[in-house]
Amino acid sequence: MKYISAEALLPEDLLKEIQKYVQGRMVYIPNSEGSRKKWGEKSGNRNYLNLRNSQIRQKFGEGSNIDQLSELFCLSHDSIKKIVYSKNN
Repeated sequence: MKYISAEALLPEDLLKEIQKYVQGRMVYIPNSEGSRKKWGEKSGNRNYLNLRNSQIRQKFGEGSNIDQLSELFCLSHDSIKKIVYSKNN
């Protein structure tokens, strides 16, 4: 986590108010409620996995079997089963 000086970031009156409670120490300020991203949204992994799982379901629907999909997508037999039989179709 990158260190940022409060003097450079906060208005003077807010800084003085915070100094009533904390002086010379680091304080973590969390993101506001609802602004937190879900796993993989920032990196794009969530989109990649959703696309891959859609392709697996499509190929399964077109007649590919679990073993073929397991080899094609380099996933375990059980992982492919979870994807094709999940309710996220």
